Amino acid sequence: MTIPLEPDPSISARIQFGTELRKFRLSAGFTQRRLCDAVHLSISQLSMIENGHRSPTMDLAQRVDEVLGLGSTLTGFLDRLNRAAAQLPHWFRPWLDYEREAEALRMWEPLMIPGLLQTEDYARAVLSRMPGITSEEAEEQVQARMDRQAILERSLPPMLWIIIDEGILYRSVAADHIMRDQFDHLVQMGVNRHISLQVLPHSSRSVVGLLGGFVVADMPKGAPPAAYIDSQSKEDRVCDRSEEVRDLMFLYDIIRADALPRLESLATIKKAVTRWTT
Repeated sequence: MTIPLEPDPSISARIQFGTELRKFRLSAGFTQRRLCDAVHLSISQLSMIENGHRSPTMDLAQRVDEVLGLGSTLTGFLDRLNRAAAQLPHWFRPWLDYEREAEALRMWEPLMIPGLLQTEDYARAVLSRMPGITSEEAEEQVQARMDRQAILERSLPPMLWIIIDEGILYRSVAADHIMRDQFDHLVQMGVNRHISLQVLPHSSRSVVGLLGGFVVADMPKGAPPAAYIDSQSKEDRVCDRSEEVRDLMFLYDIIRADALPRLESLATIKKAVTRWTT
């Protein structure tokens, strides 16, 4: 029996696989103990996989498919999940689960519109200029970035607390009509009750965040927060060390203290729409 399953980009791959594994196990009338004995896995390991706390292996998926008579249902599903993740740079993939599971994301961006709020054309203009990237690879990354935005369409999306530097409103990364559409989209997203969008003005003379952008994820169920640090390095961008995450949250609060209020920020972005229109 092979049942086609399709990945949901708004949900963590670990959670998706664990949910399907539990569903098929219960449907087949297997207890955790019985399945563990059959696939040579401990109950604690199976429990962690079913609860989305541990990533599954292809070998495990194959053994479960065989024991439960699922054909290639779980192996095919895991392969599709892995291929969806492969469209993103390897150094970004560890962040995906944090982003999808977070209750809130606190973002500071000094250079470009955050990926979760980018239009497709703006994202394409940014990603297609990466050194050595092919047009096919760029399109795959553009689609992956658009897929990430599915978390904003959930019935209960994460709260986004976003601060962007005013310089972003004047920095041209694409044709004028693309810039206009991007900032028009930003205004539309900024009135969403799950999104707080603020602009850090040049007049604040703030220098705290000039070394780079970052995102802090507030995780559910008392799990410790994690952070994504934007940099030229392709390593160690994702951090869950409590002291470093705490320092980033402190920096975020300092930057936010100098940012324009929400309504004033939206008015500033609307002026940018007019600027790129004319």
